[in-house]
Amino acid sequence: MPRHEQVHGHTVKKQQFTNNCFGCGPGNEAGLRLKFVLDKKQQRFVCRFRLPRRFVGPPAHAHGGIIATILDEAMGKVSKLHNLIALTSRMEITYLKPVPLFKPLIVEGWDTGVRGREHYRAAEIRNRDGEVLASSKATFIEIDPHRMFAKYLQKKHSDAT
Repeated sequence: MPRHEQVHGHTVKKQQFTNNCFGCGPGNEAGLRLKFVLDKKQQRFVCRFRLPRRFVGPPAHAHGGIIATILDEAMGKVSKLHNLIALTSRMEITYLKPVPLFKPLIVEGWDTGVRGREHYRAAEIRNRDGEVLASSKATFIEIDPHRMFAKYLQKKHSDAT
């Protein structure tokens, strides 16, 4: 049977886009894969999670960088409330108590104010009893992702979260 030649304009191109974000991307096997939901009443993004062994710092507890990442991710999600993209400019973390591995935890992120392109946010990681284990405050700067990341973005796709 003769091989059919492709006719220009009749090929189907499949493009599959994956969110590879270390904090929330399901496509990042090494990442945290955090899943946030919006608490509409409180206007906060919330995620319930447990940390596996691979994020260890001190024995049986989370590495400080992972704690910072989780807090940053929670605050970053707040941009979705305003349909904007904003990047972390400054972040201050208070480590109150060690964050345990394998235990149920919750992180929440919320707005604390806006001034021009600067968006002020806060977040907390708490244990099952509601005890605050770590907290943060940050300034996010609103950006135009198509201008800033033009050479990395496809026409109709942005991995920015």
